[in-house]
Amino acid sequence: MGGWFLAIVLPLLVVDQALKIWIKLSFAIGQQRDLIPGLIELQFIENEGMAFGWALPGMAGKLLLTSFRLVAAVGLGFYLRRLLKDGAHLGLLTCVSFIWAGAIGNIIDSAVYGVLFSRSSWGLVAEFLGEGGGYAPVLMGNVVDMFHFTTRWPAWWPIDSMRSYEVFPPIWNLADAAISISVITLLFAQRRFFADVGSAQKEASPSSEQTT
Repeated sequence: MGGWFLAIVLPLLVVDQALKIWIKLSFAIGQQRDLIPGLIELQFIENEGMAFGWALPGMAGKLLLTSFRLVAAVGLGFYLRRLLKDGAHLGLLTCVSFIWAGAIGNIIDSAVYGVLFSRSSWGLVAEFLGEGGGYAPVLMGNVVDMFHFTTRWPAWWPIDSMRSYEVFPPIWNLADAAISISVITLLFAQRRFFADVGSAQKEASPSSEQTT
């Protein structure tokens, strides 16, 4: 388990957090910078909730969401440990690891960013451990998002309501991408992935038949 964590989960966590900290300390809210012109840009926003800016309302919703993330992350850790023990398919192990890393990455934002950073706002870049202290208590911080697809549906697109609108408007982060891509992969490859898990468990269990 430790070796798998160091090889798969930890690198994604490090990159996710390094990017978020750089954005938090370099961009004001709403600030934009082209990454691939015409396709994707960096645009800093913070959200109080789930992936792609979705949220539950109010302080109670925030606490409920963060608590759910913590429980889910612990459960995923135990599940990954079981899969490793059972010799699961490499693709399944990778997907679950990416989902786990993404969940932990966004938990870190919610858990400690409010304490570690001053508030970001329009025209104002946050500071690390600023003189005024953090902007929120433990578990009440906001998740940092920064990737924004700028591609738009073409003018000739047959659906009138979609013409010239952004193909994918939400702003997201690396943790969101890791979770989403892994879930989609699991949906399409579940038969192959979980068939291997079933075979491994069957081979490991003692036969129920007695020979005479």
